[in-house]
Amino acid sequence: MKILITGVCGFVGSTLVKALREEYSDLELAGVDNLSRTGSWLNRDALLRMGVKIIHGDIRNAGDVEGLPKVDWVIDAAANPSVLAGIDGKTSSRQLVEHNLAGTINLLEYCKRSQAGFVLLSTSRVYSIPPLAGLKMRLTALGADGGEAWRCGPMLTPEPEQVFPVGISLNGVSERTSTEPPTSLYGSTKVCSEHLALEYGATFNFPVWINRCGVLAGAGQFGHPAQGIFAYWVHSYHERRPLKFIGFGGLGYQVRDALHPRDLLPVLKAQFAEPLNTPKPRTVNFGGGNDNSMSLAQLHTWCARRFGENSPASSFAETRAFDIPWMVMDTALVRSVWDWKPQRTLPDILEEIAAFAEAHPKFLECCMG
Repeated sequence: MKILITGVCGFVGSTLVKALREEYSDLELAGVDNLSRTGSWLNRDALLRMGVKIIHGDIRNAGDVEGLPKVDWVIDAAANPSVLAGIDGKTSSRQLVEHNLAGTINLLEYCKRSQAGFVLLSTSRVYSIPPLAGLKMRLTALGADGGEAWRCGPMLTPEPEQVFPVGISLNGVSERTSTEPPTSLYGSTKVCSEHLALEYGATFNFPVWINRCGVLAGAGQFGHPAQGIFAYWVHSYHERRPLKFIGFGGLGYQVRDALHPRDLLPVLKAQFAEPLNTPKPRTVNFGGGNDNSMSLAQLHTWCARRFGENSPASSFAETRAFDIPWMVMDTALVRSVWDWKPQRTLPDILEEIAAFAEAHPKFLECCMG
């Protein structure tokens, strides 16, 4: 089998390559990356040593995509994944759309010509913001004793006694949740990409899977506050960089779950093996779920216990556009269809990041400049 991964030198792309290489001894792996992300070149040499063919190209450029080698499957891990992209004054809204949407169109045209299967790594941020922002929340404080000492401290959780929007429950956000705007420019480009991918697959008879992922995290992630928040926080704390709780009173009570990219591998293998006319759902959620979620305040406390006391995070009370207090993925569908659940716990993921931070004490300088 031949597989092409876009964004191969990024955290998710390179992590999946390593996992696939370990799983399949006879797999032919190729990857394309424009190396525009600061630090992405750090993974290039390691991938080359693993026998991966690295193509320096840009999926926004149709000519670059047309020249890609023929493969059986494309895993699209290339994206500008920031919910603030295009509105933060640092990035271009046009470039966001070109990268996340036009790039997908070029890849779908490639799959159409090559009859290659297509796996889109999408995002939890395709879900409509108003229902999530409008949830009634309550503050839950967890103690340092017991089996969950790793997330000691306060966190926001949904108030059980409320009328939940369709698709949202105490178990998290399911695939039934609205994707109506606003979702953010980033979220909208991914929703459009999802729809086009499914249409291309149905029209031109090649398999398509949409894997909506919550926050992905692990060692070697290019930490950024608007993207890899867990890696960014751990590295910043270890490097004694200033940290800030933003929005929702500036207290850090907002909650996210986390998933290691390697935990996608079992379902990817199953999706590769499914017949073209399978009745299984084409769009599914992946995430850590409630058991692997925590607030920023809890993460800060975890860092203090792991690395020793540091200066407290500063506060910025005002909530920014597109911020939501709680995002936990409900993975009941993929659990029922493929008997899937995350294998790596959030404490394991945090420890992996922390050990990497200790081994690479100036990593953020490399990946953030």
